[in-house]
Amino acid sequence: MSKLIAKDPKTAKPSKPKILIFGKPGVGKTWASLDFPSVYYIDTEGGANLDHYTEKLKASGGMYLGPEDGALDFDVIIQQIQALATEKHHFKTLIIDSLSKVFNAAICSENERLISQKKKTDFGVDRKPAVGALRRIVAWILKMDMNVIFVAHEKALWLNGEQAGSTFDCWDKLEYELHLCLHIEKFAKRRTATVKKSRLQEFEAGESFPWSYQDFAGKYGEDVINAEGSRIELASAEQVAEVEKKTAMLKVEPELIQKWFTKAGVEKFAEMDTTTIEKVIKYLNKQIA
Repeated sequence: MSKLIAKDPKTAKPSKPKILIFGKPGVGKTWASLDFPSVYYIDTEGGANLDHYTEKLKASGGMYLGPEDGALDFDVIIQQIQALATEKHHFKTLIIDSLSKVFNAAICSENERLISQKKKTDFGVDRKPAVGALRRIVAWILKMDMNVIFVAHEKALWLNGEQAGSTFDCWDKLEYELHLCLHIEKFAKRRTATVKKSRLQEFEAGESFPWSYQDFAGKYGEDVINAEGSRIELASAEQVAEVEKKTAMLKVEPELIQKWFTKAGVEKFAEMDTTTIEKVIKYLNKQIA
């Protein structure tokens, strides 16, 4: 009997967009993003608590989580994403604005911790916890059935000691993990989105289009963006107990268990979904056999 499990591509469900947008302040990154349906808005900067933002968010059935609620804490953000992925709710779009703020805050916090403990602070060491948190976030948002928009600041792009344009201020590998990376610019009253990286046939690298929800949805497919989402079913207590029993019996190395956790974007077996933990169980059963 064959163990191949791939399916006909035509039966695969269209994925909701997972995108990264970046640009200078005031170009309309946030304003257009709030037109997406039923937004769960994580505001790390506290800049979207003004009346015209909150009124727009409320009109679309959205909800707001600001710095005072823990929006500047990666642990809180991950907990909220896990809840959105696994609980029943009406939200269709997750926005984190800006990802740059919480990413850089985490780096500063780790740098201060290392200095206070007089630990070695080689280049890039203080970035590891922030990058690790983003890897967990990416693992969750790629499997959750929601539209996701990461908003980032713009910074200069340097190549061979010379400025070669601009890029987003965050983990430099992030754009490769998502469907789309867009550079938002404003010319007079006209806002444009230029495709920097794309996995989508409808969005070619280098092309520009008007930056608005209507224009984006027209290219991506409004029926997909507006579709009701499904939730991820977490591992059952029985599955978790079985895995813990068998890993202990087989004396599975902690490094291998951590590898499973990292790949799944979790910190413990109870956070895995039923499909993922079932794969672990099958692996363990093979080792026992």
